[in-house]
Amino acid sequence: MKRIRNESGFTLVEMMIVLLIISVLLLITIPNIARHTATIDEKGCEAYRTMLSSQIEAYKLEFKAKPELADLQTEGFVKEGDLVCPNGTELTIVAGVISEKP
Repeated sequence: MKRIRNESGFTLVEMMIVLLIISVLLLITIPNIARHTATIDEKGCEAYRTMLSSQIEAYKLEFKAKPELADLQTEGFVKEGDLVCPNGTELTIVAGVISEKP
């Protein structure tokens, strides 16, 4: 007589339970991530402004003058087109002061 092999594997019910658990975990985490996106962008913009302020201070120390945006770009302190926050807010620098573009 042929012996029947005991082949083990996952049943359909076990696979459905695993998929249900994964779906529930995704339903819990995705809204939390979406809710915190605005906060993350806001913090990123604050950090970017701080970095720009330090570049302005470095320019002031080196050249003993308040920089305009063009000055910072020509001296390599800021790259061209590099004045956009992670949340999309455009910034400008006038007389060493950072402000949002109107």
